[in-house]
Amino acid sequence: MEVQQILRMNEGVGDTSYANNSIFQRKAINKVRPIVEDAILGLYCTSFPEKLSIADLGCSSGPNTLFVISNIIDTIVMKCRQLNNPLPEFQIFLNDLPGNDFNTIFRNLLPSFYEKLNEEKGVGLEHCFVAGVAGSFYGRIFPSKSLHFVNSNGGVHWLSQVPQGLQNEMGISLNKGRIYIAKTSPPSVYKAYLAQFQKDFSLFLKSRSEEVICGGRMVLTLAGRRSSEPSNSECSAQWELLAQALNDMVSQGVIEEEKVDSFNLPYYAPSIHELEAIVEIEGSFSIDRLEKIETNFNGREGNNGETISFDKFTSGPKIATKSVRAVSESMLADQFGEAIIDDLFRRYEQNVTEYLSEEKGNHTSFVLSMTRKG
Repeated sequence: MEVQQILRMNEGVGDTSYANNSIFQRKAINKVRPIVEDAILGLYCTSFPEKLSIADLGCSSGPNTLFVISNIIDTIVMKCRQLNNPLPEFQIFLNDLPGNDFNTIFRNLLPSFYEKLNEEKGVGLEHCFVAGVAGSFYGRIFPSKSLHFVNSNGGVHWLSQVPQGLQNEMGISLNKGRIYIAKTSPPSVYKAYLAQFQKDFSLFLKSRSEEVICGGRMVLTLAGRRSSEPSNSECSAQWELLAQALNDMVSQGVIEEEKVDSFNLPYYAPSIHELEAIVEIEGSFSIDRLEKIETNFNGREGNNGETISFDKFTSGPKIATKSVRAVSESMLADQFGEAIIDDLFRRYEQNVTEYLSEEKGNHTSFVLSMTRKG
């Protein structure tokens, strides 16, 4: 799988689009907001720069794309008014892989973003400049020392490639019938995933260390796990349920067994200790805060951040299914063909319904706030 060419969130604004199925990501953004505000104020109040260059890595497309950026600008505007300081210029970079739906961002989202900035915050076009930057964040994408602040929400748990070492010398899958680390996966599968994450995250930090100014800040939110056990249900349940649906289709002759055996997700949910160790060894950033947040299928965020309750046995599975489909369909369609996708996610929804009848459906993420050393 060529991840950089294939991985993308579902485009457009249709029923299965990421734009309409990113509720859980919005919940995480709302929970992380105080940490982002603390980081951006710590940066701004240290030197009061006349220009703030801010990058959102893995921005995707949809209502969440400019939500964090809007919150950041709002925070700075309020502080400037408190201090009677002139507003800085905001230079905003929206980054994602080339397959991202940048057209939706600039055609549908950006005009209303500018209008809202002007009406609610008094920030005109002369103070805010937005550009799209296509490319993998596992490598350099900005000039040296050009960024003050970096944010990434739900991006860094996606790997640059499927880990190597998931087949034996004869080319036989070591993770047969599974698409991620499962309870029945051999230890070598976990080692391969961990090694790929260590390589990718180290490169991510090194690349950002060259792009972020000394004293610059970075806040990352990514899937994680509380347990040292890599197959813990809080980080792997959604993928085990998807593998179960795929294997059901194999048993009925809908898809080939070999295609399932050769499919592994480019994804890793680290433990808190694994994250800390990589940051310490790479050495360019100091950790200011490292905290755990949880989301589940027992409530959803409204447009204004309010909680709307729903029955986890009816609405919950549908929302969870559409959310997983929005982030994984591009990879599944590439491997198995588009014709099986609707059937696959009908089966997946049934599995989620059964799972939620016995489990809470909690999902753990980590928020990592750091400062560039120097």
